This record gives sequence, C-alpha cells and structure tokens, in this order.
Amino acid sequence: MSDAKQITRTRVRYGETDKMGVAYHPNYLSWFEMGRSDFCRANGKSFALWEAEGILLPVVEAHCRYKSPLCYEDEIIIETTVTKLTKVSVVFSCRVLHADTGRVAAEGYTKHAFTSPDGKLLRDGNALHDWLNEFLAQ
Repeated sequence: MSDAKQITRTRVRYGETDKMGVAYHPNYLSWFEMGRSDFCRANGKSFALWEAEGILLPVVEAHCRYKSPLCYEDEIIIETTVTKLTKVSVVFSCRVLHADTGRVAAEGYTKHAFTSPDGKLLRDGNALHDWLNEFLAQ
C-alpha cells in the first residue's frame, strides 16, 4: 500500500457539541466521511464522479476509538489513508488530531463495498477499484 495520506482541516462547530461542550461522538464518523471525500477529490476523482459512473461505496463496517475529547472551536486535522483494498471492498483509515497539540482525539476506519446503483456487489472488478489500486501502487 502507498503511504498516501490526505490531510483535512476543520473546526468543531457549536452544533457538533453536546451539553457538556464536548464533540458529540457520532460527529467523528462525519469527519471520517469528510476525510475520505477529500481523499478522492484531492486525487482526481470525487465520489460524485464515481456515482455518475455507476459505482457506489456504501459503508458496511465502521469503527471509532475515542482517545481525547474535542471541544467547540478546537481546530482539528483529519488524516485519511487507504489501508486495505480487495476486489469487492476498500478500507479508509482515519485519525482525528488536535491541530494545536497533535494529540490523537480518535482513530478508526470505515469499510465500503463496491456496488452498483441497485445495491449489487461488483464482484468482477470496477473502475474505482482499478483507479485506487493504480494510485496506491505509486
């Protein structure tokens, strides 16, 4: 696998916090999505383009380990990499870091199946798999 990493910066918004002023846990998966979308867009092919070509990437598995809290207005860095690619799926791994300290706030992954618009698994390869495979081999 290539060590290609996409870096995305954002801030914790007020609406992403709970009553205690801490980033609410489901938002980390939204930040993972932001990172993987930026990964594809920054490398030449957005998810919208893949969908227009008839290739969808539904999430089939997700994991997040929370390590330190984030609060309103904290600047964060989302690091996204592809850590596994098979003929039928891809795994995007993410780390969310405090921008000011570099401390890891959370880390995890999402696993996505390659499917057609009608939800059928693309078992015989597809252009997105081939693109990722070529990109990661560099």
